[in-house]
Amino acid sequence: MINQTKSSTIMFCTILILAFNTSSIAQNKMLTFNQVYMFGEPRLLNQLPRNIVWFDDEHYLQQKRVDGSTAIVKVNALTGKEDILLRYSDYDDVLLEYELTLDDNILKTDDYKGFVLKKDNDFYFFSIQTKELKRLTNDKTEKANPTLSPDGKKLAYTKNRDLYYVDIESGKETRLTFDASETVYNGWASWVYYEEILGRASNYRAFWWSPNSKMIAFLRTDDSPVPKFPLYKADGVHGELEWEHYPKAGDPNPNVKLGIAQLSDNKIVWVEEDETADQYTAWPFWTPDSKELFYQVLNRGQDHLQIFAANPATGKNRLVYEETQPSFVEFFEDIYIFNDGSGFLLRSDKSGYRHLYYYDMKGNLKSQLTKGDWTVTEINLVHEKNKKVYFEGNKDNSLDNHLFVVNLDGSDLKKLTKVSGTHDAKLSRNGSYFIDTYSSLNDPGRMEIFNSKGESIRILAERKNSLMDEYKFGKSEIFKIKTSDGVELPAMWVLPPDFDPSKKYPVLFSVYGGPGVKDVKNAYFGYLDRFFLSQNGIIYFVVDHRGSDHFGKKGMAMMHRNLGKWEMNDYIEAVKYLRTLPFVDSTKIGITGGSYGGYVTCMALTYGADYFTHGIAEYSVTDWHLYDNVYTERYMDKPEENPDGYKFGSALTHADKYKGYLLITHGTLDDNVHMQNTIQLVDKFTNLDKDFELMLYPNERHGVGYPKRIHATREYVQFWFRHFLGKEFVTE
Repeated sequence: MINQTKSSTIMFCTILILAFNTSSIAQNKMLTFNQVYMFGEPRLLNQLPRNIVWFDDEHYLQQKRVDGSTAIVKVNALTGKEDILLRYSDYDDVLLEYELTLDDNILKTDDYKGFVLKKDNDFYFFSIQTKELKRLTNDKTEKANPTLSPDGKKLAYTKNRDLYYVDIESGKETRLTFDASETVYNGWASWVYYEEILGRASNYRAFWWSPNSKMIAFLRTDDSPVPKFPLYKADGVHGELEWEHYPKAGDPNPNVKLGIAQLSDNKIVWVEEDETADQYTAWPFWTPDSKELFYQVLNRGQDHLQIFAANPATGKNRLVYEETQPSFVEFFEDIYIFNDGSGFLLRSDKSGYRHLYYYDMKGNLKSQLTKGDWTVTEINLVHEKNKKVYFEGNKDNSLDNHLFVVNLDGSDLKKLTKVSGTHDAKLSRNGSYFIDTYSSLNDPGRMEIFNSKGESIRILAERKNSLMDEYKFGKSEIFKIKTSDGVELPAMWVLPPDFDPSKKYPVLFSVYGGPGVKDVKNAYFGYLDRFFLSQNGIIYFVVDHRGSDHFGKKGMAMMHRNLGKWEMNDYIEAVKYLRTLPFVDSTKIGITGGSYGGYVTCMALTYGADYFTHGIAEYSVTDWHLYDNVYTERYMDKPEENPDGYKFGSALTHADKYKGYLLITHGTLDDNVHMQNTIQLVDKFTNLDKDFELMLYPNERHGVGYPKRIHATREYVQFWFRHFLGKEFVTE
């Protein structure tokens, strides 16, 4: 805690929680632009192994180079002994041609006897036993989301937005749905379901195999009610319009219903739900015996969620569980249903923080496994025989993330990861071992294997390159800023390596700032831009507001109907604190972010214009009327239900206050945050005769990719050098 009644010099000396003191020995090299932003040499951070998955409880698979060839090896977790399961060069590099990679999303049979590959829109099955590559489909029609059945005998996918499967042994393809069109999709999500409900990791997949491999549940979506939004391509002479079904705040949603394809006769059983009801239907989970399909229904106001269990033979359903909250409720994305039929496990934030609850199959609470002012972030493994649940959470310190284990009755909670920091653990099938990837603020971290007691077996890889010791890095510190109403905000900064408290330094806020997200954490950030900027004399600064993940659902609920209010309140409080420090140049307080971070930046330079002087806003929301309805209404309700909230939360409302220096960038084909947001802000600024900078990136979507990212990054660095340091930046 920072006592703001003391002098700023004393405060500066006492705020340190985590610090990295650089040594003067041989640490005199400066980072280059190419190193930091262009992945140039020498690289100071090693790439950790990405292609590691568990094979069973005692072995994991790793893709690596062996004797000059890519191979998949089976590794004994305890001894490290390796056995080559598959060497690509043994098959005339046929696997290299198909770019098989070993990761969590690889299409494989449960016993790893075969892999599914995709080449030129067709699917192939490679058998490790027979060493044969078998073609499963033979047409060039675009196909998506190939997904193996649990028994490894069938492959489901969508083609032209209808649902199909192919029998791997016979090669027979079966079409399950027949009515896909420009607006109707089977097993393929609409844009808003992909972006806001099923998530980007779904890749639009909206179908799910039953455990017995005899049925496929899927969503049928009709986008007809959803307004279309035009995206403009300026290519060629006449240009082109790309139309997108995109429901803005208050707009109608797609009609969605849940079907179950019976592979015995290829008939569809429809679950008894009204597809025209103004609600969201999603996130089904099969019971292990395939006798019921759990699915979730969320009302349009997103404050009442119900879990139903449907009979796959009849489509009839029963209510299992429901939850209502004053602010909003979110879908349960990781429900665990027990194999013995005793009940199900879910993570709910109804108490104000997300915790584990064990219910029977009728929705009666059997036990609450965790509680307190902290968050369970993930369910890693449920060991039914031992009645234990392994999970990750931030108990004791919201800056950290650790692996824990607890009994199913809530007793004997233990932390398995010992080192302070942010941990990401992958457990073997029965939890005998886990592979832990972790780091902390000043430690780039490593990948290490542990046993079930949390005892280290061996380090698999170090992220830090020894060359880092040759470079000058300033202090990285995590501390707290106490607001005028007593809330302690987590903050982090990186000071210049030759920091002199008698000098004045500009400060750059790096933000995302969305509800329930945290930017300040005890983790090593993957990019070195913070060090590059600090080496050049800029204090790199991050702070989290009271609606961030540090404060659980209690904090997020404060943002309900108030987007923009508490972010700005707390970021302004942070600026007020910085102004008390003698080494901060109050005339140069910058802020930058993209997407929601771009929104925050636009608000900071308009509503917060008396505090923030400079900003770079990338692909920003500028008015919540213009964003999609699922995300926006979750936090703001419909526009007609909250007109004052929408008005205050719009950067357009406060455009007349703008008086600083703002660079606005946007991709012209952004299908998430439409360029319309930027155009409307530009319209306001130009009508008010405000000076600003604008950069549009043709045909880029949400974010700027390569090669244009090179230009964008250089523009950003030049902006800070020019305005903060009074000089032009010249790339190497």
